[in-house]
Amino acid sequence: MFPQYSLSTNSLLHDWNVSGIPPCTGGSDNWVGLRCNDDGTIDKLLLENMGLNGTIDMDILMQLPKLRTLSFMNNSFEGPMPEVKKLASLRNLYLSNNSFSGKIDKDAFDGMSSLKEVYLAHNEFTGEIPRSLVLVRKLTKLSLEGNQFGGNLPDFPQENLGVFNAAGNNFKGQIPTSLADFSPGSFAGNQGLCGKPLPACKSSRKKTIVIIAVVVVAVVALSAIVVFACIRFGDGKNEAQSSDPFGDGKMGDRRQLHFVRHDRDRFDLQDLLRASGEVLGSGIFGSSYKAVLLDGPAMVVKRFRHMSSVGKEEFHEHMRKLGALSHPNLLPLVAYYYRKEDKLLVSDFIENGSLASRLHGKRSPGKPWIDWPTRLRIVKGVAKGLAYLYKEFPTLALPHGHLKSSNVLLDDTFDPLLTDYALVPVVNKDHSQRFMVAYKSPECSRSDRPNRKTDVWSLGILILEILTGKFPENYLTLGKGGDADLATWVSSVVREEWTGEVFDMDMMRTKNCEGEMLKLLKIGMCCCEWNLERRWDLKEAVAKIEELKERDNDDWSNSYASEGEVSSSRAVTDDDFCCRL
Repeated sequence: MFPQYSLSTNSLLHDWNVSGIPPCTGGSDNWVGLRCNDDGTIDKLLLENMGLNGTIDMDILMQLPKLRTLSFMNNSFEGPMPEVKKLASLRNLYLSNNSFSGKIDKDAFDGMSSLKEVYLAHNEFTGEIPRSLVLVRKLTKLSLEGNQFGGNLPDFPQENLGVFNAAGNNFKGQIPTSLADFSPGSFAGNQGLCGKPLPACKSSRKKTIVIIAVVVVAVVALSAIVVFACIRFGDGKNEAQSSDPFGDGKMGDRRQLHFVRHDRDRFDLQDLLRASGEVLGSGIFGSSYKAVLLDGPAMVVKRFRHMSSVGKEEFHEHMRKLGALSHPNLLPLVAYYYRKEDKLLVSDFIENGSLASRLHGKRSPGKPWIDWPTRLRIVKGVAKGLAYLYKEFPTLALPHGHLKSSNVLLDDTFDPLLTDYALVPVVNKDHSQRFMVAYKSPECSRSDRPNRKTDVWSLGILILEILTGKFPENYLTLGKGGDADLATWVSSVVREEWTGEVFDMDMMRTKNCEGEMLKLLKIGMCCCEWNLERRWDLKEAVAKIEELKERDNDDWSNSYASEGEVSSSRAVTDDDFCCRL
């Protein structure tokens, strides 16, 4: 007999019924949020996006000796860090996007020798990273962004640490060498943090201002969580607040996914909740998840928390417009879910990842470097996708609004797919101005007034990033962009140094292409022109990009240069970079 429990706080847990079937039948999981082993024991507890709140009692979960994955992501739990070390065999821990707070005890992860993935992002944790977490030998992924952690970043000894994000905290000092190969975005928004991949540490280095987003959630009492045992949630008042965690208050619309593509097989919210899931990361809008549907494809679910200022019908209408778009260089929106507080957007999972990860991430064994022909194909695809958005949204000042390398995915042939496009009309204005790439442009820095040439500026920065392999450091600051952008650096180097100082060395391995590289460099600079009258419009930029070739001539023999040849590039003059049409 199971002890009695109450599940009235959350309708998504309707099948957690003591008088019905058990949670597991062999390897089949019968209850929402559970994943079972073949022997009928519970392997994963995934209670995500359910509006749950209170505190978590780990003593109850100790009754599940084969529990390996625990996720309470995107709920409203608060209080101190749960005593996760009581679950010594845990492999994956996901607590992001809650309101946990305070310092984490130094021994909080003692004895957790099997732990591989830890996601604590977007809570209110303070203090230093606990030493016991740093010493977890098998750790491969660590997500700490959007908290109030402080002090110096410790040196992580793990050789297989492939994902690390400490952005939006209060860390300071030198970035340790063990973390130096991660992208600059992993350290954005930390006051006083310096060293590779950020600028070198200097005593007079200007410090960035940290803006921490704190989610305030009502305090309720959660006495325990029971699986195979006993669960009690909150009081009656909070039960009413949590009864519609994914809907907008109307029973008929509570779990409905709205499909905007007519050529896709249908699935519902329950299918996503039951799907085999993986946390992909947390961005400026919210978290992203990979969900592998049973006997179906892998999907990406993005949660957006800053779309509350637009009305329901207006939001539905804009989603229908996005769903009607069709272009080989756009990642199509498949479905969406509406709730006033937050939204879910569903699209296909792209295995090859983003352009940013290819340019700035750790290169795994066997992962090829991106040569010049591939980079040129990516630029041409991005330009075509952007031109299509301009045609489909002729009245929008920002047809894309957030064009950057992490929003350019690469398919299996390295053709680009734009994502997170045309969202400015439904994103809260204050959030757009603080975080979206278009608002880093010179005109938005001066007047907060984007125009039809603003996305062209973002395209120019992206082109320079692709050519140089350097991350645009002004994107790391919140709010308006500063003067020291990537275009400024390129402009200073190409006029004072050899072009070999500008181009990414991996790209320069391709022979007989430097003339075409210089042409693209000019296009990028003319798209980034601070003077709006001199900045090229998109039509001119796309036309110039289409004229580019993979080689300066037709000699395709011995296509790759030696290391000595790579370093011998010519200097350029002001005439090379005159943006007059």
